[in-house]
Amino acid sequence: MKLPKSMRLLAGAGLIALLAACSGGLIQGSARSQQPLNSTTVAALRTMGSSPQAGMVVRIFKEEKVLEVWKEKSDGTYGLFRSYDICAYSGEYGPKIAEGDRQAPEGFYTITPGLMNPNSNYYLAFNTGYPNKFDRAHGRTGANLMVHGACSSRGCYSMTDESIAEIYALARESLAGGNRSFQVQAFPFRMTGENLALYHDSDNLAFWRNIKVGYDHFEVTHRPPQWDVCGGEYVFDARAESGQPLDARAACPALVRDSNIESLVAAKEAQDNRAFEAKVASLEDAQQRQVEQAQRQAEQQAAAQARDAAVKETMDNIGESVGGFFGSLFGIQSQPSTPTELVNPPAQTVDASQAPQPQEPPANRS
Repeated sequence: MKLPKSMRLLAGAGLIALLAACSGGLIQGSARSQQPLNSTTVAALRTMGSSPQAGMVVRIFKEEKVLEVWKEKSDGTYGLFRSYDICAYSGEYGPKIAEGDRQAPEGFYTITPGLMNPNSNYYLAFNTGYPNKFDRAHGRTGANLMVHGACSSRGCYSMTDESIAEIYALARESLAGGNRSFQVQAFPFRMTGENLALYHDSDNLAFWRNIKVGYDHFEVTHRPPQWDVCGGEYVFDARAESGQPLDARAACPALVRDSNIESLVAAKEAQDNRAFEAKVASLEDAQQRQVEQAQRQAEQQAAAQARDAAVKETMDNIGESVGGFFGSLFGIQSQPSTPTELVNPPAQTVDASQAPQPQEPPANRS
């Protein structure tokens, strides 16, 4: 007999719960992508004025090795729900450029249901969608850049299995709740003026300034910015006056923007620019002091060496003068120049005419 649908759902939920209990809380096998959010997580969402089905934003910060999940609240703004430690990511600060460079991507990515991977070899995963429109406009290559479990990375963002299980479930429920996608924002660090100043001489500074605009849009509105690309750069919360799609490589046409958002972003940018300039000046001043200190140390070392050499020369001259004085005072002749002269002094010659003559013995008178 075929069970009613409601009973089948209950039976399925019971099986999932049983599998979770048998595997230390994490479901293995094909059912792992369907494990439900636990009651504590659901209650925490309700407390902040959200729900499992509400919109979702993921923010990633390489420097802190943290992945944040933001959830939409009842007023339409997003609040930070939870932060998860990133177990591992490969590469360094900066965007992914080419296949095989082992860089984890930076920028703005849109995750649709088709990018969710319930059968990942790394427990669970979702694809970042790299390369996106911006990446393609710059000829960047690579594929299958994921956020996944297993705590191992080759160009991806890797989480523990426990973390990716909850992140995946949050994403799954958000997509099932009627949201067509969720946004991933990946940054090298918090995009403050002070942090940018620390890398003011980086080749990536122009790119980071560009994605900072999107960062600022989210900071001042707490809503995910609508992003697009024209003229080889990201643009945020903007659309062409003509209503035509933007060409990623062509110059940006006249754009329509929200004046309120632009005003808030401009004020934040001005404040961050002042902080940037002050920090750069401080860094350059500190660097100049280090250079001057190194020069002073080098000069002091050279002066000390010169003094030592002068003292040695003076002492040598004094020694020679004293030796000459005492030699003349006591009639000390100059010493032989070679050791052999000391061992074998020259023989003295005697004049034969001045040598004493032998005497004859007296004659015998007997």
